Amino acid sequence: MEKINESTLDFLKQLSRNNNKDWFDKNRSVYLAAKVNFEAFIQNLINEITEFDPIIKGLEAKNCIFRINRDVRFSNDKSPYKTNMGAFIVKGGKKNGDRYAGYYFHIEPGKSMLAGGAYVPPAPWLTAIREKIDDEPEKLLEIINNPQFKKHFGQIEGEKLKKAPKGYPPDHKYIELLKYKSYLAMQEVSDKQILGSDYLKHSLSVFKAMKQLNEYLNEY
Repeated sequence: MEKINESTLDFLKQLSRNNNKDWFDKNRSVYLAAKVNFEAFIQNLINEITEFDPIIKGLEAKNCIFRINRDVRFSNDKSPYKTNMGAFIVKGGKKNGDRYAGYYFHIEPGKSMLAGGAYVPPAPWLTAIREKIDDEPEKLLEIINNPQFKKHFGQIEGEKLKKAPKGYPPDHKYIELLKYKSYLAMQEVSDKQILGSDYLKHSLSVFKAMKQLNEYLNEY
């Protein structure tokens, strides 16, 4: 079974201390080895997720993995590289991240996570999610109160509005659910967990517990 190599995490640690093009070019072979390891893990993960979520069948890791180069055009931080490796496993690949909820896999020394849901969905999608919550609140409550969901994530996360969204009264019974601007499920994981031989199996159990939330958010 594919696993994340310690050398992959070590590369990211070194990169965070040497985030410049000269160092990166000198260590390109180390990066390429880490990239191959990460891509193989993600492809295995996709293949296994397909067993319980066939909508992503045929998806390739390369279409889900984010580039390590940062877009620095509009940022005060001009560091050229990300110090993490991430992939968004979703119908059609990462380009559809603003259209569908999916499964996010992120490794970064001391800051790794397994996450999913809808991250800052565009206005039409967010409006549709709120309408669904207004129509079917019990279904969402059933999902987030499921013991497996609570075990892995605790609760939904995401930035919230300070006031009721437009069109909803402040005393709406489910106003706190309607205030979210993102609907996320997140679990932080340790470096030790990531390097364990059973991390793929753990990731699958986390994503399986997330599936119903993703489906609810994608029913717009």
